[in-house]
Amino acid sequence: MAREINFDEYNNEVLTSDKLVLIDFFATWCGPCKMLAPVIEQVSGENADVMVVKVDVDKNPELAVLYKVASIPTLVFLKEGKLVKEHVGFASKTEIQNMINKLK
Repeated sequence: MAREINFDEYNNEVLTSDKLVLIDFFATWCGPCKMLAPVIEQVSGENADVMVVKVDVDKNPELAVLYKVASIPTLVFLKEGKLVKEHVGFASKTEIQNMINKLK
């Protein structure tokens, strides 16, 4: 299950993870984000070897600024703490899974 994280958890867990990390930047008022949420949960449940986390841009603007998130939803993929892929807008489960498979 994807869990929501804050800046401290990002620094302590995400940047030090040895797994591929998928960050879903979202906001509670965002329609496409609400459509993406169940897809992210499915992807999280089916990829135990990937850390899947969510960042609310209204609660954690510093993380949104760090990754230059201008539109939401934005998916950011990190490997060894470094940005390796970014996707802006809604994506299907198949599209997200294909991105994960290419990055593993």
